[in-house]
Amino acid sequence: LRLSPEQQKQYQELTSTLGQLRNRYIPQQETSFTLVSFPSPEIGSDFEAIFSDVVDINTLDSRQYERIQQKIIDVLDLADWVHIKGTNRTDIKVKMHSIPHPDRQTNFVNCGADINIPVGEVFTTPLLTATSGVLHIEETYLGGLKYCNLELTFKDGYVTDYSCTNFDDDKENRKYVEENLLFPHKTLPIGEFAIGTNTLAYVIAKKYGILHLLPILIIEKMGPHFALGDSCFTFEEDAPAYNVLNNKEIIARENEKTALRKTDVKKAYVFRHIDITIPYESIAFISAVTQTGKRIDIIRDGRFVVEGTEDLNKPFDT
Repeated sequence: LRLSPEQQKQYQELTSTLGQLRNRYIPQQETSFTLVSFPSPEIGSDFEAIFSDVVDINTLDSRQYERIQQKIIDVLDLADWVHIKGTNRTDIKVKMHSIPHPDRQTNFVNCGADINIPVGEVFTTPLLTATSGVLHIEETYLGGLKYCNLELTFKDGYVTDYSCTNFDDDKENRKYVEENLLFPHKTLPIGEFAIGTNTLAYVIAKKYGILHLLPILIIEKMGPHFALGDSCFTFEEDAPAYNVLNNKEIIARENEKTALRKTDVKKAYVFRHIDITIPYESIAFISAVTQTGKRIDIIRDGRFVVEGTEDLNKPFDT
């Protein structure tokens, strides 16, 4: 069953209208939430052990992670752009917002466990212009569907080409991505760039072989990731937001797409947010590149290398 181009357009308009109505009667600026996940017995014979380990993951010390994550943010806030290079074909440059007042402003949210449990990640809304390159994930599950060798090419923040190797036929592979990842759109922007820091969750997931069973709530904390679609500040771009640890204002709340809300809100949002996480072992490096060209590594060969982040590597060695 496939929708015609006219039906796809109608579906897109419906999604946009529903999103605006939801925000009118449940304003995101005035509401909040907390989410947490636990395994059910259907996860298999290791249920009790997995449940116990997930409890450990969900009760990690939020403030301790926020202090470590601030070390990462301090480096990222020096960046004109961030370079993500994989051990595979991933090679992408992500453009950062300029920070007029670094003493009281930042680009990144220092995410503890106050909303999304478990900890932790740092995330931002990158600029679309000059964000370009290739994202390649050898195996991932998105929306419950498996993607083999998912490859997305970006130009100025938008998907311009895509492929996977789920099928022998290239046309079938493109159709699979179109219908399950991009639908109802022909392309999607990058709405978020983040670095997940919950290495314990990653190691435990690998231990039990349950990566494909975990909800995105946990997976997004288990490595660097990009989100296709809207930013994390949808309908909240004009509301000042601050990090708890240092009270710095997070200024990267919009991009060129969401800025269109000022003239035509229907053009500003796609009402999709799909997190695609890069496994730590697939990372050659993530480096902050300053305006002078100086490169400062955050992750090198799958390990955190910023001074003060050593504790994040401990789960890898247990």
